[in-house]
Amino acid sequence: MAEEIFDVVDAHDQVIGQAPRSEVHARGLPHRAVHIFVLNSQEELLLQKRSATKDEFPLRYTSSASGHLRSGESYWEAARRELEEELGLQSSLEMLGKFPASREMAMEHTVLFRTRTDAPPRFHPEEIAEGGFYPLSTIVQLLHQDPERFTPPFRLLFQWYLQHYPSPLPEEGRDLPLL
Repeated sequence: MAEEIFDVVDAHDQVIGQAPRSEVHARGLPHRAVHIFVLNSQEELLLQKRSATKDEFPLRYTSSASGHLRSGESYWEAARRELEEELGLQSSLEMLGKFPASREMAMEHTVLFRTRTDAPPRFHPEEIAEGGFYPLSTIVQLLHQDPERFTPPFRLLFQWYLQHYPSPLPEEGRDLPLL
C-alpha cells in the first residue's frame, strides 16, 4: 500500500508543498486534519480508543472520528470520508470551528465537525481498538482522573466544545484545565 501524501501548509493554512505522511510526522510539518464529534439523541458523545498500531497516540481516547486530509482534499470531503471509513456512518455534518496548527493540535490545522445520529457505529478494526457513547459529564470526570488517557487534540477540542456549545454540564464543568 502506497504511503499517504499530505499537503504541507504554512501558518495561514496555505499549501506550500506535499510530503509523505512519515516525513510530515517525523519533521513536525504543519498539515491538515478533521475531527468529528458524533452525538446520539441522549447527548452522549461517541469516543474511540485508537488502535495500538497508530503512529501517534496509540491506545488513547479521541474524537468519534478523525484523520488527515489527503493532498488536494477539502475539509468537508475528509470529514465525510473519515466518518464512513472509521465508523461506517453517513450523516449530515455541521462545521463547528477551525483551529490553527500547534504542538497541542499535533501540528495540524484542524476543523471540528459535529453530527447527530443513533445509528450504531461499525468500528474499523485497524483504526479503532474500542469505542462507545459517554455522557459529557463522564468524559469530564475521566479527563480529571487521567488526562493522559486522551489525545492532546481531543482534550483541546473537547474543552473548547464545552465552552461554546450548550450542554447539561453545570457551569463549573465548562471551564476545566484539561490540557
